[in-house]
Amino acid sequence: MPAWIGRWPHLAAGSSNPRPGPASGHDNLEIGIREAGDESRRRVFHGQRQSQLPANQLGWLFSHAGNGYSVLSAISHAIGPDDAGRTLEAVLRKVLPGHSWEQVRRVVAARRVRLGRPPAVELCLDPARRVHQGDIVQVDDKPARPVARPGGLVIRHLDSQVVVVEKPSGLNTVRHPSERQWRDSRRELSPCLDEMVARQITRSGPAKDGADPRSRLRIVHRIDKETSGLVVFARTADAERALGAQFRAHTVKRRYLAIVTGHPGSGTVRSWLVRDRGDGRRGSGNIEGVGREATTHMKVIEKLKGFSLVECRLETGRTHQIRIHMAELGHPVCGDPVYHLRADGRVMADESGAPRLALHATELGFVHPRAEETMEWEMPLPADLVALLESLREGARGPGRGWVAPDGNADADSMDDD
Repeated sequence: MPAWIGRWPHLAAGSSNPRPGPASGHDNLEIGIREAGDESRRRVFHGQRQSQLPANQLGWLFSHAGNGYSVLSAISHAIGPDDAGRTLEAVLRKVLPGHSWEQVRRVVAARRVRLGRPPAVELCLDPARRVHQGDIVQVDDKPARPVARPGGLVIRHLDSQVVVVEKPSGLNTVRHPSERQWRDSRRELSPCLDEMVARQITRSGPAKDGADPRSRLRIVHRIDKETSGLVVFARTADAERALGAQFRAHTVKRRYLAIVTGHPGSGTVRSWLVRDRGDGRRGSGNIEGVGREATTHMKVIEKLKGFSLVECRLETGRTHQIRIHMAELGHPVCGDPVYHLRADGRVMADESGAPRLALHATELGFVHPRAEETMEWEMPLPADLVALLESLREGARGPGRGWVAPDGNADADSMDDD
């Protein structure tokens, strides 16, 4: 039988055990152990504060993770003034009592630690990163999915002016400005698409067209970290100007596929997006003309039981545009941990089991900067979203985890566009 870990670890899993209400604060702890592969006997112990669990129990829990048992829920810790300025590994030794320096580094290396200020709480693979007051350190129940490594990216088109690449989910398009001075060893812990593409081009050797493989890539658009799909980079200043003009004129063809909750209608959404709609999140403002105009054309492709596959064409490309518009319609993108609130503040539950944000940039088209001919590419849904779609067609939960916001806080990358 699964073992209980908590205030009463000696109780058998089948015993009647009161479930205490959740404790206050960010150090709420919901921990459980289950026998691997036996979901029917899953038992979870809720609500105990970290301080109420002896160090040896936490150590036992994490030492058994991956050895026939797995942690079911996450530990979340808010950085206060006492912890500000310390390294992540030092904070983790506090969050995970009884763990040695080497053990907490292994937890980080296992892709189970997230760090940042909500809503941008992201995977962190650097145990030496300094934390700041207001940050959240989260130890996840499962490791984050690995991203593609250099040499493993699919480059759809490459010439002296542009490169078009298939971006996997879980990878930032570009590096945050605060990380650009990092040494190479730290950059390797948190790879970005533009750097990986540049390395892959360099390793491929001299191009037939004579272009310098070491020429830096120039950013003309971005897609969200958890979004998969097609991205174009410019390779020259002329190409950067030409593509930038097309994006500003909204003539670039961008088509997305999204799996959303409920059954929205087909049509066009137009609003003015602001950085703070009143609850600390990006969203549509109440005053027409105030903010940045955003237009999304939607077409329902397939209706499922409680969910829909929707095609979204971008007329504009504002930050998180599709995610915001779908959520404000009451049909958030499955797996979105940020935009889960209706305009009236009500929380929208996600029972899809989406393993990540179910949004994919499936088509990209533009006029080539030098050849002046229209070029278009399509990328089908990746395997994880195909599996989710199939499971929803069968009326079952997806392969990942459903999500319900416990308190309105959520984590997501907020620096990418679309």
